Amino acid sequence: VQVVESGGGLVQPGGSLRLSCVVSGFTFSDYDMSWYRQVPGKERELVASITNTGGNTKYQDSVKGRFTIARDNAKNTVYLQMNSLKLEDTAAYYCHALRIWPWGSGEQDYWGQGTQVTVSA
Repeated sequence: VQVVESGGGLVQPGGSLRLSCVVSGFTFSDYDMSWYRQVPGKERELVASITNTGGNTKYQDSVKGRFTIARDNAKNTVYLQMNSLKLEDTAAYYCHALRIWPWGSGEQDYWGQGTQVTVSA
């Protein structure tokens, strides 16, 4: 199994970045996908999520209207388009895949290694 993020970097406030997460080794279309972020000394927090079919998305309030999560099941890839970036968006961003089996029979998840996003003037 591989979950590989890319697209992070240094950007000025107000700028944009697009993160990508490419997966292999499992059936991507069976998994809900999410982006989390974490800064040193704080807990990892959910930024955005998308269901396995792409039919539903959710966002953390602080990124609503600025970030967009999308997926391409044909390419085993999930994206996070980040616009109007703010200093407080600086963090390591992680891709997460989650599949929950029905009737509480269990779940499987995978994490990527993260990609750093730094917003600085």
